[in-house]
Amino acid sequence: MKESSVKFVKDVWVVGVTNIIIALSGIILLPILTKTLGASNYGIWVQAIVTINLITPLATLGLSGAMVRFLAAEKDIKEIREGLFSTIVSVFLVGCVASFLLLIFSAPLAKSFFGNAVDILKILAFIIPFWCVDVVFLDFFRAFRQIKRYSAFKIGVAYGEVGAVLFSVLSGFGLKGAVLSLLAVRIVFFLIMLYLILRQIGVKLPIFKNIKLYLNFGLPLVPSAIAQWAISLSDRYVIGFFLGVASVGFYSPGYAIGTLIVILFEPIVFVLLPTLYKLFDEQRIDETKKYLSLSLKYFLLFAIPAGAGLFILSKQVLTILSTTEIAENGYYITPFIAVATILWGVYEIFARVLDMFKKTKIIGAVRSVAAFINLILNIIFIPIFGIVGAAVTTLIAYTLTAVAAIYFSRKYLKFETDFVFIIKSVVASAVMAVVILGLNPHSIVEVLISIAAGGVVYMGVLLLLKGWSYEEIKFVLRLGSNERVR
Repeated sequence: MKESSVKFVKDVWVVGVTNIIIALSGIILLPILTKTLGASNYGIWVQAIVTINLITPLATLGLSGAMVRFLAAEKDIKEIREGLFSTIVSVFLVGCVASFLLLIFSAPLAKSFFGNAVDILKILAFIIPFWCVDVVFLDFFRAFRQIKRYSAFKIGVAYGEVGAVLFSVLSGFGLKGAVLSLLAVRIVFFLIMLYLILRQIGVKLPIFKNIKLYLNFGLPLVPSAIAQWAISLSDRYVIGFFLGVASVGFYSPGYAIGTLIVILFEPIVFVLLPTLYKLFDEQRIDETKKYLSLSLKYFLLFAIPAGAGLFILSKQVLTILSTTEIAENGYYITPFIAVATILWGVYEIFARVLDMFKKTKIIGAVRSVAAFINLILNIIFIPIFGIVGAAVTTLIAYTLTAVAAIYFSRKYLKFETDFVFIIKSVVASAVMAVVILGLNPHSIVEVLISIAAGGVVYMGVLLLLKGWSYEEIKFVLRLGSNERVR
């Protein structure tokens, strides 16, 4: 395998480890918030994060993704400055407008979705501009493959928030103090990243000469991002409206555990996108196909058994990480969300083909249709079936997006999908699940031992089935060294 391929997989491992560390921060934060704030206040916290995740793609206008697309191969430092600073200024100004609107409508929004917590929404209004620009800064590091710096800031933000929130709630400042902690951490990292970027490329007053090009690429991604929010997060709003914020508090921990599979595909997609752009622009089509095929196989290698494990252990994990009340009311959410997240990962890999061919309108259309169906089904199912209705509609939505992404991407570029491997992985995962059921873990130590034992069983069965060759495993394990892999 070429040196560039080795770097690609090494970068995937770096970002993968980063995402695991960040996911652990979320696991640390979950019991802190649920055990100190209770289900209702935790539900308000979730609504706050959901709101930020709605406004951010609106305020960034897709410009952050456009910057990655057009600056990844750029060598001229003047063009890099122009592209970056025109993006920063545009995003910050739109973020300020979004904050102003949030302040104006804070009272009715709080009444409908936040349990009348108006003060929380007002704090969010100040967080949003910094949050949006931080996204641009991180994508700058991503565009230029500064993976270690990107990873360091992601970890720093995550654990800075954990530390600040922990201090706030243990000091008796409650939910308001926890949300103020988010603001403080975001401002600090905004200043640090800005300083480092200015040292690296200098500063330039933008003239916005490429902003039309960026908007033509990025704006079609905004409906897609909003649709993604509607699919993955809007159910919290619907639950909050019909069932109250306490039900949001019951639903969200089980959902969060199910989406832990995200840490398996996010690093792949993160590293894959700029790599694919470069290869495709250089007309290296065979290598492009190999990267896509390799990415899908690496993801499914770990995602399928992870989904099986979450299916078996959801109640035990939730009992350990939250409260007995939350676990009893929300553990059955996790299996639906785990399967949905696997399908989300499949979608993300196939959708990169549409990115390469600049068919972002197709991506937006697919997500928009799925989001509309998801929202309508949520409005129908949640009042009847409660929070389990939201989980089912999420699974339906991600199934639709995955099928559509596969169908449309293959019209432009077909790459190998190893269906035999997928079947063998499912069989190995089923054997692993039986072993974990037999162990019947309850305490945190028992759960960890069961996970380790299940992983060994899975890999052993997969090797016996010849689903993953010794040479492939050897290649991955050797990536930690500086040795060139041939």
